[in-house]
Amino acid sequence: MLSTNQFKNGNHIEVDGTVFKIVEFQHVKPGKGGAFVRTKLRRVADGAVIDRTFRAGEKFRSVHTESRKMQFLYADGSDAHFMDSESFEQIAVPEATVAEGLRWITPSSEVDVLFIDGAPADLQLPSAVDLEVAETEPGLRGDSVSGGGTKPATLETGAVLQVPLFVESGQRIRVDTRSGDYVARA
Repeated sequence: MLSTNQFKNGNHIEVDGTVFKIVEFQHVKPGKGGAFVRTKLRRVADGAVIDRTFRAGEKFRSVHTESRKMQFLYADGSDAHFMDSESFEQIAVPEATVAEGLRWITPSSEVDVLFIDGAPADLQLPSAVDLEVAETEPGLRGDSVSGGGTKPATLETGAVLQVPLFVESGQRIRVDTRSGDYVARA
């Protein structure tokens, strides 16, 4: 069991039969009344973020989490297929479960798959990845770093994001996986 005073960002807990990841929490001790903990929780099943308040000292079932290094093989429209790097065992994860992470990984790349209570639940990506620009409009003459304009670009994974005007097709760029923003040329 996990008490509210043992909360850490990134921990997983079960609340009313649903597994949540603790995004952030704050212990509050008002001048009048009992202490409580204000939390922001992300539902593992669909990624929805909710705000919940718990009484101090309330206990929750701690959820067993494990991260395994796996190789992304391919996605077939309904499932994403991964292979364990050590045992070579292959697993299929419903594509909807890991859709956000799949935007930033290419086939045959290594990724950490998060298992919650023995079932694959999420992808743990690095904070930034380097990807090739598959297609974008050509920049106009005079476009420079200080120009300040942006244009849409399609990456090799199929993700579309806004990039500066000087970025061209075939170049490699660094993308922030948390926000989906262009960071720099790679």
